[in-house]
Amino acid sequence: MTLSVLTRGAGESIAAGPMTLRILEDGRLTSHRLGLVEVTVPPHIDGPPQHVHREHDETFYVISGTPSFTSGSDTVLVQPGCLVTAPPGEPHTFANPGDTPAVLLCTVTPDRYIDYFRELDRLPKKPGGLDPMAVAEVMARYATEVVRR
Repeated sequence: MTLSVLTRGAGESIAAGPMTLRILEDGRLTSHRLGLVEVTVPPHIDGPPQHVHREHDETFYVISGTPSFTSGSDTVLVQPGCLVTAPPGEPHTFANPGDTPAVLLCTVTPDRYIDYFRELDRLPKKPGGLDPMAVAEVMARYATEVVRR
């Protein structure tokens, strides 16, 4: 058996609009069963549009800050040490309404959605954030749909 150790600060760093992501496991070491990303959401930033995944689970473990999570019309503030799970078909999004950065550890199972994050990094950067239509197009390539209200 060979263990793999990713040292502090290592990993692939990318941007998703104003958020930064550090890919800790892209699936290569887990036979593509698991992807793991550290997400840093600056203060007063909305996350992605509310969406549903059709082919993967997503969990968020809150390391620091007090992010909000929304599913449908229900929103909850989540404290450090809490875990939020979004199974396939469950509408969700997150944001950071607070005054300090929120840091989340996010799993995606299977790992396929890791490449979604990489594609976001390649989208044109605009002062107001990423173009929502471009984000929706990328999501669609990964069996994810924006929830229209």
